[in-house]
Amino acid sequence: MHVVVNAAMSVDGKLSSRRREQIAISGPDDFDRVDQLRADSDAVMVGVGTILADDPSLTVDDADRRAARAERGDPENPARVIADSRIRTPPDATVLDGRAQTYLLVSEAAPPDFIEEMEDAGAYVIAAGQDRVDLTTTLAKLEGDGIDQLMVEGGGELIFGLLEEALVDELFVYVGPKVIGGRDAPTLADGDGFIEDFPEPELADVERVDDGVVLHWQF
Repeated sequence: MHVVVNAAMSVDGKLSSRRREQIAISGPDDFDRVDQLRADSDAVMVGVGTILADDPSLTVDDADRRAARAERGDPENPARVIADSRIRTPPDATVLDGRAQTYLLVSEAAPPDFIEEMEDAGAYVIAAGQDRVDLTTTLAKLEGDGIDQLMVEGGGELIFGLLEEALVDELFVYVGPKVIGGRDAPTLADGDGFIEDFPEPELADVERVDDGVVLHWQF
């Protein structure tokens, strides 16, 4: 599986404010770039924190791109994947609206009634890991289900987990002209953080987009 992480952050490395509310960091040209990345992917993945904060659809916005996917024999929208170690996904989340296949990744500690509720809401549940989602195992299961390119849109806890397991192949970061600040504001890679064996991607490209830049890194 080829894993592509995409995120937008402020110049001081924040994904949103300390309130973890959605903040517009990029502009229309970057939104279009992200929509193309979605259209090129087999699935789009986020952590449950992103679901709770933004309630995203994770679908392709542009009708021509959806049509192009259908013409090549793919669903109009990529599948949607939620990593939820803390069983917080609401059954009325937009990602469960039936516009695309939705996978819910949980740990083996997830209560059976929660799994049943999510399945009734339309999710395909994959359980792996004792008390946290085992990302290596669950991504391997997704690959076995035909997902060859996975786009990850955050948040910081999920991105750190993927980096920690060396599962990331490419990283696109839009850096926008905004300073957010705050020691408790989420960053690109939250979690425990590295104290050794720091990942060291290679810079593949830099492109000016809107009023910021897109940094393209490869691992």
